[in-house]
Amino acid sequence: MRTIIVTGAAGNLGRAVVQKFLREGWRVVGTINRERAGTENHENLSLVALDLMDEAASRQFIVEMIEKYGRIDALVATVGGFTMGSVAESGIAEIYGQLRLNFDTAYNVARPCFGQMMQQKQGRIFLVASRPGLEAHEGEGMVGYGLAKSLIVRTAQLMNIEAKGIDVVTAALVPGTIDTPQNRESMPGKDFKSWVKPEAIANVISFYCSKEASDIREPVIKIYNNA
Repeated sequence: MRTIIVTGAAGNLGRAVVQKFLREGWRVVGTINRERAGTENHENLSLVALDLMDEAASRQFIVEMIEKYGRIDALVATVGGFTMGSVAESGIAEIYGQLRLNFDTAYNVARPCFGQMMQQKQGRIFLVASRPGLEAHEGEGMVGYGLAKSLIVRTAQLMNIEAKGIDVVTAALVPGTIDTPQNRESMPGKDFKSWVKPEAIANVISFYCSKEASDIREPVIKIYNNA
């Protein structure tokens, strides 16, 4: 049985990924906030409360998963958050806050997973970037968020350079506006049909884990729907 780790398993995207891979017969290990521990049930699902900003705790979690299951076949890092803020409004504290929330939480698990996958010579990592992180003009008024997500894109690129010639691929997922209850509430009057459903993103991730996608290297995956 293949093993996938999904961070932010209680979030909208995380839940969609968890459900998709459980249906496909994977063993799923999800990280959640402590207050959400024990809220899901499935024989192939384990939920672990973890502070992903804690590098040592994140690394120890990955070590324990390797000891328990022998290998990690895929990682999907969905944890992050968004705040507005222009250059004039964003001091170093605001920048670092977005870096910790969006970059640290991904890198702290991606790095040890990447090391294990390099040893086993196979694996797939998915890091959630954003349009403001990929294209500077999309990040106007959201400097900290855009800078943090740009590091996600660069991290994926650097991991793929190191993994050249090995069947380890890191993808930067770049979704458009995700259709969630929170986004609908905060942006009333928008065309929800043009947004991307979490289930659609989960389907894309599943495809990139399949044999059909085995020849694809260094992907930056834009999932915009009609936005």
